[in-house]
Amino acid sequence: MKGILQAMAFFYFGLTMLDAAETLKSFGWEMPKITKSLFSNDLGMLDPEREEYATNLAHFAASQITSSKATPTSLTEGRRVLALALHLSPRNKRALVVNFQLSKNMLPEVVQGSYSPQVLARLLLTRGELLEKQGGSEDKQLAQYFIRLAASMDPKNEDAVYASEIQRLDHGDVDWAVITDPAHPARPTPVNSPAKPTAPKEK
Repeated sequence: MKGILQAMAFFYFGLTMLDAAETLKSFGWEMPKITKSLFSNDLGMLDPEREEYATNLAHFAASQITSSKATPTSLTEGRRVLALALHLSPRNKRALVVNFQLSKNMLPEVVQGSYSPQVLARLLLTRGELLEKQGGSEDKQLAQYFIRLAASMDPKNEDAVYASEIQRLDHGDVDWAVITDPAHPARPTPVNSPAKPTAPKEK
């Protein structure tokens, strides 16, 4: 009887390990390849602040992907967040480590003490609104991504959702491909920038 129970235990353990291995094998990760930051020194954020936001965004991406066991939704959202972190700070340690681990089908560890989604959403909303007021082209572009992420991270935050929806109504959806795949041909038009007049064709 004892031998039968042991055999059954090994059998179910093997199935569990096989299922876990299959999950890790199948989730896949397309690394965002950031060779040049979308944001220059003209961005209204100092390097230490860019580094801090990049780290916290990477923590959030790792936490969401790991806690959800790498669901397709969490991978899509995480790739966007991680790519934005790398644009803010291309050499950010946490962002680079998480990106590499995911490429090796490793679920990154969740860092204790990092901001909750609700707190990070409030920070992104506040900073995004400040970036809008700063008025630079890159400031406004980053503001769009910050505000959209804030609403996505915490849909119960009515201020973030309202700001995101007003932004969508005024300027359309943000183009995440510009962040995740910089070679993508479409680039968002800077907010409030007038369209360039088309030169008349010669007759």
